[in-house]
Amino acid sequence: MHGLILAGGLGKRLRPLTHTGPKQLIPIANKPVLHYCIEDLVNAGIKDIGIIVGYTEDRINTIKESVGDGSKWGAKITYLEQDAPRGLAHAVWIAKDFLKNDDFVVYLGDNILKGGIKHFVEEFKKSNAEASILLCKVDKPEKFGIATLDNKGNIIEVEEKPKKPKTNYAIVGVYLFKSIIFEHIKNLKPSARNELELTHVIQALIESKHKIISHFVNGWWDDAGTTDDILHANYIMLHDLQSEIKGIVEERAKIMGNIKIGEGSIIRNGSSIKGPVIIGKNCDIGKNVYIGPYTSIGDNTKIISGEIESSIIIGDSVIDCKGKIVDSLIGKHSNVISSDKLPKGYKIITGENSELSL
Repeated sequence: MHGLILAGGLGKRLRPLTHTGPKQLIPIANKPVLHYCIEDLVNAGIKDIGIIVGYTEDRINTIKESVGDGSKWGAKITYLEQDAPRGLAHAVWIAKDFLKNDDFVVYLGDNILKGGIKHFVEEFKKSNAEASILLCKVDKPEKFGIATLDNKGNIIEVEEKPKKPKTNYAIVGVYLFKSIIFEHIKNLKPSARNELELTHVIQALIESKHKIISHFVNGWWDDAGTTDDILHANYIMLHDLQSEIKGIVEERAKIMGNIKIGEGSIIRNGSSIKGPVIIGKNCDIGKNVYIGPYTSIGDNTKIISGEIESSIIIGDSVIDCKGKIVDSLIGKHSNVISSDKLPKGYKIITGENSELSL
């Protein structure tokens, strides 16, 4: 069985962060979302993995640098380039030669399943189904592809982001297919979004009387497509954090709860950290700093002063803030600096589609 991770996408809901890099590399608990997808496939016994990348050379190279050839997971990675965002079904279509006639998993690269997909894969192998869809009950079904089931639990209809959903059974971004899917993709017409929709392919399979099974998520799933989603995923992942101190914690620094500190980092006297908190490599946490629960600090970050809680600092940044930063996602190479200069006021430099709460 092959794995196919879709890591194209422009990540419009996460701009300005995604102007300069793919959303699949935004870290959750200091690990890129894409790495969780690879680990999940490998844990399910799937080690021949294709990754759909696009649409600029910078984005493609950034993913290749982060993932490499897959050897650190014991996997083999093949990169497949998509020239433009033409839909999920188009992404699957361009992987046709890579997938050959084998069964395969499609894994959207911005999804995290805390319970993994191993059971889901084993169930599909034992069935005689042409497709298997992972489902999860959600509060806002209009944001997702939605499945309708009959009273026996069989899938009888799927819709892509319906304005009036018939159920609250969201289609999670993980699917299993047999190669027959390509017979339906080749006859597919673009949707109103001018994309080839995977839900339309699944509906075609249903109408052709192919067997499609479903499996409800056991535990927690997150589609890390917005800032709130990413912060929520970070919260969940840090909840089970185990303490590990590789850096230096000075004698009069105060740490409580589960804290993970990377090599080369220093927690200085007078600072206070309340876990769960993860701090990457080569960070400098100053004496006037409080870091509260559910916070991830990326590599090479210097925090001189301020309070930070329930936030992600991706890395390579400087924070010297007299206020409190909460529920925030701060991109790489950022400087958050308080000033005592008069006249007082906020000095702000942002990209488009930014959101500030002052």
